[in-house]
Amino acid sequence: MRLLVTGRDGQVAASLLAAGQARAGVEVAAIGRPELDLARPDTIIEVIAGAKPDIVVSAAAYTAVDQAEDEPDLAFTVNATGAGKVAETAARLGVPVIHLSTDYVFDGSKAGAYVEADPTAPLGVYGASKLAGEQAVAAANPRHLILRTAWVYSPFGKNFVKTMLRLAAGRHEISVVSDQWGNPTSALDIADAILHAAAVLHGDKSFARFGTYHLAGSGETSWSGFARHILDTSLKFGGPWARVRDITTMDYPTKARRPANSRLSSAKFADAFGWTAPDWRMSAGEVVQRLVEETRQILSA
Repeated sequence: MRLLVTGRDGQVAASLLAAGQARAGVEVAAIGRPELDLARPDTIIEVIAGAKPDIVVSAAAYTAVDQAEDEPDLAFTVNATGAGKVAETAARLGVPVIHLSTDYVFDGSKAGAYVEADPTAPLGVYGASKLAGEQAVAAANPRHLILRTAWVYSPFGKNFVKTMLRLAAGRHEISVVSDQWGNPTSALDIADAILHAAAVLHGDKSFARFGTYHLAGSGETSWSGFARHILDTSLKFGGPWARVRDITTMDYPTKARRPANSRLSSAKFADAFGWTAPDWRMSAGEVVQRLVEETRQILSA
């Protein structure tokens, strides 16, 4: 089974490349700029077709949430038009597309965890562009899995876990928002889930449960709760630690509004594919330990 991932440098792409190396019978290839540039949709068809994939994983995206408020045209070109073209190309090749989306398609006003049938109402340009991308993907290729995820972190790229460890190395106290809640999700777990789902799609040509799914870590916390777990785990393994001070969203204004509630129910995905993410504390702990040990090795080299 050959998977082609768009977005070579992203957290999910890097995690899929690493996971694919450990799976017999699985080949994962990733392609990104300049060969594949979602801001230039005319580049997409030829590049993907040339890779001859069995399944396309559409992971590339414009993810600068605040900057998107100033660059709406670019955000929509990449996240909507580009994503749609990726799905269209997969359809032309007769293969499924697995597309990554976000909790930001919701406004965060619901009291409990969001399910796939809940009304969407993005608060900003980024969320609106990702929602438009979901619609473009669904229209272009009926054999689609749209996977909404949230609060993604990993050993790769830029993310909240790395930011907390970096800040703790130079500060005694870090202020973190405590009134936004969600499911921290390891990109390593996302990669495992995608490979699991891809194997189902590849092995069952009559698979009929295409559509939109939520895929997030098990359990919930606030950003400040997430930060405390990161730093307490870091301390356990000899890494940096700092106190976490709770602040409100009002205390930390940003150009783009964030949902107060990003909790996603992944029950539908578990039912369809028999895969459930580990508890977020376990997955986060493993990533923190890995990052602390990698830093120690670099410093001792």
